[in-house]
Amino acid sequence: MPADVTQAPSALHAETEGIRERLRAVRERIDTACRSAGRDPGEVRLLPVSKTVSETRLRAAWVAGCRWLGENKVQEAQRKWQALGDLPDLRWSIIGHLQTNKARDVARFADEFQALDSIRLAEALERRLQMEGRGLDVFVQVNTSGEASKFGLEPDAVPGFLRELKAFPALRLKGLMTLALFSSDADAVRDCFRCLHRLRERTPGLDDARELSMGMSGDFELAIAEGATVVRVGTAIFGARPTRDSDYWPGEPSAGATG
Repeated sequence: MPADVTQAPSALHAETEGIRERLRAVRERIDTACRSAGRDPGEVRLLPVSKTVSETRLRAAWVAGCRWLGENKVQEAQRKWQALGDLPDLRWSIIGHLQTNKARDVARFADEFQALDSIRLAEALERRLQMEGRGLDVFVQVNTSGEASKFGLEPDAVPGFLRELKAFPALRLKGLMTLALFSSDADAVRDCFRCLHRLRERTPGLDDARELSMGMSGDFELAIAEGATVVRVGTAIFGARPTRDSDYWPGEPSAGATG
């Protein structure tokens, strides 16, 4: 029997245990951040971000307990969805910018979309979801950092957008999402999260859509302190990526910034 075949089970076990240990460490960080903020850890959902991670490693992640995976690029997510279709209860969240011509693919398999930022995209998703006979949980992406390179609505545009969004019944509004400023200045990063929280509190139409998706590997404790209910964590679970973050998030530095 070839050596790689005999080694595969032990290698898979080692991968699984490594991911399980990193998941435990991240959840401990979440618990600590919640206690410091006087919050219940059960209020915060961990979304493992699996961009660039192989299907083999994602099988190990499923064994380790991952039931949600977040992906930035639809084509990559769809490929993984097809390859891992035998894994029960595995759900997919698309967290990156989406072009309208990819709405068909998202409508086919995604459970959640966190980067809704235009009525044109909402129309495309609604049309495809109606054809598929499906609904989709959505978050409205908000540009809280004010950076021209980032996608998302300006905060002042959110109330009007939410009013228009009521015309699309297949889109189930869950809340708001943002990408914070990439900075070593914790106060500047925290201001982005605080902006999203305040926007939720003062904006009509969000009474039943209270989720706040914000915070990644390097800053999710700050996000939890400001009310995050979903944190998107990749590198702290799966390790550093071989691909530049700017290939996935526009305007981000080349490494270590996201997920």
